[in-house]
Amino acid sequence: MSKIEVNQISSQCGSTLTVGQSGDTVTLAAGATQTGFGRTGTVDWDTTAKTASFTAVSGVGYFVNTTSGAITVTLPAGSAGSIVSLKDYANTWQTNNVTVTPNGTDKINGANADATLNTQDQSITLVYVDDTKGWRAVQDSTSDVSGAAFIVATGGTITCCGDYKIHTFTGPGTFTVTAAGNPAGSDTVDYLVVAAGAGGGGAGEGGAGGGGAGGFRESCGAASGCYSTSPLSNSCGALPVTLTAYPIVVGAGGTGGVRISCTAGTNGSNSTFSTITSTGGGTGTHIGMPYSSVMICGSVGGSGGGGAGGGPSPGSGTSFAGNTPPVSPPQGNPGGTGQPGPSTQVGGGGGGATAVGSNYTPSAGGAGGAGATTSISASPTAYAGGGGAGSRPSCAGAGGLGGGGAGSNGSSTSSATAGTTNTGGGGGGGGRSETNPTTPLGGTGGSGGSGIVIIRYKFQ
Repeated sequence: MSKIEVNQISSQCGSTLTVGQSGDTVTLAAGATQTGFGRTGTVDWDTTAKTASFTAVSGVGYFVNTTSGAITVTLPAGSAGSIVSLKDYANTWQTNNVTVTPNGTDKINGANADATLNTQDQSITLVYVDDTKGWRAVQDSTSDVSGAAFIVATGGTITCCGDYKIHTFTGPGTFTVTAAGNPAGSDTVDYLVVAAGAGGGGAGEGGAGGGGAGGFRESCGAASGCYSTSPLSNSCGALPVTLTAYPIVVGAGGTGGVRISCTAGTNGSNSTFSTITSTGGGTGTHIGMPYSSVMICGSVGGSGGGGAGGGPSPGSGTSFAGNTPPVSPPQGNPGGTGQPGPSTQVGGGGGGATAVGSNYTPSAGGAGGAGATTSISASPTAYAGGGGAGSRPSCAGAGGLGGGGAGSNGSSTSSATAGTTNTGGGGGGGGRSETNPTTPLGGTGGSGGSGIVIIRYKFQ
C-alpha cells in the first residue's frame, strides 16, 4: 500500500479536484475530522432514545421520548453546515412537548428564541446556515405515519354515539379489525356479551320452574366514553384488539317444556366474543303427567333454572345454581325454589343477572330474577331477566326485568311467555290443570330469548 504525505493538494488546472475514482469509498481515519465539506443533508442516528433534557451534537439524529414529561434539547454552537435531527419516539410530543433551545446568542429562523415541537409523530431536521438566520428547518414532517391512531373495524349493525362506534350483533357474524389503533387514540374495546335464556319447564299438572337468564358479561366502559355500565361490569375488562377477524357467536334461546309429555325445556346457548364466553341459562324443572311420577330436573347455567311445584317429593322444589362455570364478576344467579310435593303446586322463578329467582309463595309462583341495565348501546337497556314460574291454581310468576317471560297458571289458555329476543331473558314456566279442559296450552313453557353481543370503541 502506497502512502502520500502532503500538506495541500491543488488542481493542476481548472477549479475541480477529484479524489478517488468512480465506485471508490473515501473515508476519514478514526478520530480524524473534516472542515469545509459540510454534510450531505443526513445525520447518523443515535438509536438510544433520549428520556431527559440534553445537548445535541452536530451530525447526530435523536429519538426523543417524552412519555414521562417534556424535554428540552439544547442545540450545539452553530457553524455553517451543522446539522441536527429530532424524532418523536413514542408519539407523545402533542402531550409533552419538546423545547429546542439555541446555544448562546445563536438564532433559530432569525430569532434568538426557543422553538416548540408539539405535534404527534413529528420529525425535524435543522441545518445552521449563517449568523443572520441561524438554524433553519430543511425537513419538518408533521404527518403521523404510525398507522391509524384509532380502531377501524367492520361487522354487525354499526351506529355512532359522538366519538364512539357501536357494533351490535343480534346473530352470528364477524368483528373484523382493519386498523388496531394505538394508545394515543384507541386500541381497546368495551363489550357486552349476553348468552341466550333457557326455556321454562312444562307442566302436565302443577307449576313448572322458570327458565334461567343467559350469562351477562360486560367491561367497565373506560375504553369508550365511560357510559353508564351495569353493576356487573368488569373494572379492568376492556379488551385489546389486533388486526384479525373475531368470530361472533350469539346464542339461540332454549325451548320450553311441552305440557303433559316428558319433553323438558332446554338450556340457552352460549354467546362469545374474543376471550369472553357467556353461558346459556339453565332450564326450569319440568313436571309431566301425572305429576306424581314424572319430573325432569332443571339445570345450572349462566343463571339457574327454578324448581317446580308439585311432582315427586323430595326434589321437585329444588332450584339450580347460576354463574356456572364461575367467572368474576358473576354472570348470573340461582333460580328460586318451588313448592315440593303435590300440594300447592307453585314453582320458583329463574335466576337473573343481578338477582336470584324468587321462591314460591302459597299464593303465587316465583318471579324471575332481575336482569342488568347498561347504556353501552347509547340508551339504557336491561338484559338477562329470569323467567317467571308456573302455578296451579294460584297466580303465575312475573318475568324478571330484562326480557324474562311470565309463567302461566292452571286457568291459562295460552303458553307461558317467551323470553324477549336478543335480551337473554329466560322463558316462563308452564302451569297446568289437566282436570280443566279449557287450558289446552297452559302447561307449555316459554322459550328463552336469544342473546346479543355489543362492541364499542373510540373511533375519532
